[in-house]
Amino acid sequence: MKKSLIALAVLAASGAAMAQSSVTLYGVADMGLVKSDGVSFQMSGSGVMNNGTSRLGVRGVEDLGGGLKASFNFEHGLSMEDGSGNKSGGQMWSRAAWMALQGGFGRVQMGRTLNPSLYGIAAWELTGAANYSATINQFMASMGGDVRDNSVLQYTFAANGFSGTLGYIFKPDRGGNAKYDLNAIYAQGPVVASFIYNKVNNAKGNYALGGSYDFGSFKVAASIQNPAGESKGFTLGATVPLGAFSVTADIARQNGDGMKNTDFLLEGKYALSKRTFAYVAYYKDGDANGAAAGGYATGAKSHFGVGVRHNF
Repeated sequence: MKKSLIALAVLAASGAAMAQSSVTLYGVADMGLVKSDGVSFQMSGSGVMNNGTSRLGVRGVEDLGGGLKASFNFEHGLSMEDGSGNKSGGQMWSRAAWMALQGGFGRVQMGRTLNPSLYGIAAWELTGAANYSATINQFMASMGGDVRDNSVLQYTFAANGFSGTLGYIFKPDRGGNAKYDLNAIYAQGPVVASFIYNKVNNAKGNYALGGSYDFGSFKVAASIQNPAGESKGFTLGATVPLGAFSVTADIARQNGDGMKNTDFLLEGKYALSKRTFAYVAYYKDGDANGAAAGGYATGAKSHFGVGVRHNF
């Protein structure tokens, strides 16, 4: 009897503790078929013509009381084609590995994460930051050359439609070259606008200003991109919803010293449910060899893809 009472007491105590916290298993399953210049149709589980890279993640949050919360996130990229992993950085949990504290003061986060510049562009980008996004592929340099960083200490605040994030990587964590990365986002009603800036010590900074406006019957988005160096550029696109179906067209143009590079995307999506959609996309890469700044080295100029994405 005594052991039973002790067991019940332990169970009740653990239940009370668990009531203050939650852990969620989530992920994305994305598979498609792709036809590229000079290559026959093939299956793709984590390529440029997938809407997104398949992933498995775990996130959790604990209420510490007094408005303070602790949270964490681990996320692993994988290919549905062959089950292989490490698709977003070369190691396990390469998509995300961080923990944070948040309260009335905002949110402080540490670890590996998508950088503030990527979040700033994704706030208005029309495809939802798809793998085949013309904006992101063309202007990767505007995001500091990658969409993720290691060892990031960042602070985020949000109020009245405005939010901002400042991320910093200390010198020893970047081989002696510190980096800071920030965004400022306004999202209220049909309007979304953002400014991003990032800079590494002893190098020029990158910045971009963009936004979108939802007219109801269609949405438009545009940006000015200014990566460090000679090349500058812009993006312009629109999405038209037609019930469960939507069509997006996007152009990303970059001009530099003796170079002109234009990426074009045409995407169609059909919602099969709230969590599952089919997609078809045509992406023309203006820099097939990746020679110019911001080029996405696909090895081909034109790509056609069709697939299905499920979020769980």
